[in-house]
Amino acid sequence: MSSELPPESPLGDAPEADASKQAAPDAQPAVEHAPVATKTRKKSGRGRRILKGTGLVMAIPGVAALTGVGYVLTQMVTSKPDNSPEHEDSKDDYLDSIAGAAAEGSPNVLLVYYDDLGYEDLGFMGDTPIQTPNLDALAEDGVVMTNYHSPSAVCTPSRAAMLTGRLAPRAGVPEVLFPSSGAMNLMNLMSDAHGLTQAEITIPDVLQASGYDTGMIGKWHIGDKEGSLPNDFGFDSFLGSRYSNDMTPFQIYQDDEVLLETVDQTELDALYTDAAVDFIAEAGESEDPFFLYFAHNFPHEPLYAAAENEGRSDAGLYGDVVEGLDDGIGRIVDELEATDQLDNTIIIVTSDNGPWFQGDAGDHRGRKGMVYEGGQLVPFVVHWPDGVEGGQTIDTMTMGTDLMPTLLDWIDLPLPTDRALDGSSMAPLIAGESDVASEYYYYYAGSELMAVSDGQYKYHKRTPYLYTMSGDVFTIGAHVQGPWLFDLEADPSESYDIHDAQPEIAAELKAELERREAEDQENLRGWN
Repeated sequence: MSSELPPESPLGDAPEADASKQAAPDAQPAVEHAPVATKTRKKSGRGRRILKGTGLVMAIPGVAALTGVGYVLTQMVTSKPDNSPEHEDSKDDYLDSIAGAAAEGSPNVLLVYYDDLGYEDLGFMGDTPIQTPNLDALAEDGVVMTNYHSPSAVCTPSRAAMLTGRLAPRAGVPEVLFPSSGAMNLMNLMSDAHGLTQAEITIPDVLQASGYDTGMIGKWHIGDKEGSLPNDFGFDSFLGSRYSNDMTPFQIYQDDEVLLETVDQTELDALYTDAAVDFIAEAGESEDPFFLYFAHNFPHEPLYAAAENEGRSDAGLYGDVVEGLDDGIGRIVDELEATDQLDNTIIIVTSDNGPWFQGDAGDHRGRKGMVYEGGQLVPFVVHWPDGVEGGQTIDTMTMGTDLMPTLLDWIDLPLPTDRALDGSSMAPLIAGESDVASEYYYYYAGSELMAVSDGQYKYHKRTPYLYTMSGDVFTIGAHVQGPWLFDLEADPSESYDIHDAQPEIAAELKAELERREAEDQENLRGWN
């Protein structure tokens, strides 16, 4: 028999009264306290139910906490990178096939990759109080691309995509990485975020195999474990940091050994520039071409300027830092000229993403971390007197994934065929033989595709729109917004949605976004 009592009538004692009326005429009358006992049992049952309910509610946080701890522990044990060993083998076959293939007289390559440098932080890109005469001189004699995008709005995915020619989800590094020795690494484990794996083919892998001397100076930040370090991906030498300059531990490595446990960041620019000048001087004595990846930690915050640069710029400490970087470029170019290497050296200068707290994103919506133009539209100049016609400004849309195909095109090396590349060679565009590089460009946040552009129009899918008000600590999810369509030529600040006015264009770009999403779902890494 169930111990549960029926719910109490809203009329209080009415049920008992009804029961007595229904009793047989010859039945003995109930004792006077019986109704009181029934009422007591009802109250006791309700109390038990309340206590049970309260206990269950109080237990929920504990169960959730235990579940969360269990999930974290499981992820710590089971979260592994996708090594794709079969593609490690095909990578080896490809690199073997191009061994020593760089022709005599192949150009040197100097790739300068600044950290969080804004679109209009350099003189040749716009009206800025920051003085950059050395970079401006390269731009005057080179090619400026005013519609060049970093392949991600944050640094780890941007670097992985640029070096591989594959957007970060395909390269397997879609999230910002934190030091594996720190507590923040739990965030990476929770999202299965790991460093670059040996299955990926990088620019230095290709150039080293083909006969280049290769070196890296500066910030790596795409893996800090064996198999994911600079010397594991085609660099003969490495001097620099494994992470951003705001992460702990921030140390300077010489190859895989710690060179500086404690870093005075006011001396960091001089350390890197001295090393670059020395590398170029040594390269001048070699018969082999060189590839130098100069990936400076600055102007990422925290900002540090050498004592002699403090107060030199009208743009404050940020300007002091950038003007110091420009001095370093002047020293590097002087060394190239002194060793008779300048004319046949491809110098590329750009940034990993848009500016963070300081820096000028130009007339563009958003900043670092956002897939609006301000987060990914960055400065770009290429200078190569022997190979490209100087004095050009090109407004066609391009992206960092185009660098690998472009360099291999210029050096006359084949692309790998066992994987999809997201970039296209910019060489025909720069030579005036084409009007476009790629048909579409994709904007990702982590592994999620957020927007697509055909160069003029940009389609953002429907997404939560987040904002904060001055003085607030927390971000507020205001509304789900979109889809949006922007005409980047007429509206570079992405201020006015023309989705309803241009339904056919919106439909075309939506279809392309959905096609790419389906492709990612079926074959995220893009293996052929």
